[in-house]
Amino acid sequence: MAFRPCIDLHDGQVKQIVGGSLRDGETPETNFSSALPPAYYAELYQRDGLPGGHVIKLGAGNDQAAIEAVTAYPQGLQIGGGINADNAASWIEHGAQAVIATSYIFADGMLQLENLERLTEAVGRDQLVLDLSCAPNKDGQYVVATDRWQRLTDFIVSGAQLERLAAYCFEFLIHATHVEGKRGGVDTELIALLSDTTPIPATYAGGIRDLKDVEAVEEIGAGRLHYTVGSALDIFGGDGVRYEDLVSREGPQAQ
Repeated sequence: MAFRPCIDLHDGQVKQIVGGSLRDGETPETNFSSALPPAYYAELYQRDGLPGGHVIKLGAGNDQAAIEAVTAYPQGLQIGGGINADNAASWIEHGAQAVIATSYIFADGMLQLENLERLTEAVGRDQLVLDLSCAPNKDGQYVVATDRWQRLTDFIVSGAQLERLAAYCFEFLIHATHVEGKRGGVDTELIALLSDTTPIPATYAGGIRDLKDVEAVEEIGAGRLHYTVGSALDIFGGDGVRYEDLVSREGPQAQ
């Protein structure tokens, strides 16, 4: 289990946005907007030995800010947002450790296996992370959400499906979209599901409000899941979790 930091970008600025509130033509519900550039956070994570964090472009107008982040911490950050087979390799060239894909893989509400194969061919399995951010459907099954988490696909997050996708990527990034950014507690059922079924490393995100929630991810996840903290983190304006406390939890593995 490791802390995986994040840099979320909206309109070229580092922000923390409530999950599911990002819609075209509307102002998203924002918990935090930083006056500091993306490179500040990237250099902070590099200084503290925190590889594998993710930079997410939330909409258009974020490419330059994302380039600034991944070049400030070469081979230390993953990049997501609008990734496809045509542009993925260019992000690796800019210095990203890996690319993160969602909507290109789950277009039109379903898994597009041909797109997944093209993307894996473009960058290789060891440089591809699949974002399986999800929410419960009407039957209580967790299904992947796309299009800024506004659309639920027919892809059920299960042991068999995770095993299937693991052949194409080296890691999963999974936000509990229904609790993301709300600082109301983690989704313990999703954490347990992922811990029991993921065949490769996976990072859980969503709802962490304090260190007790971090400990819940560790306990329920049996130490098998990485985690990220957004709006509750003090470097993003939160008052529930101190960044330095998370760094200190990493111990020697952070070096």
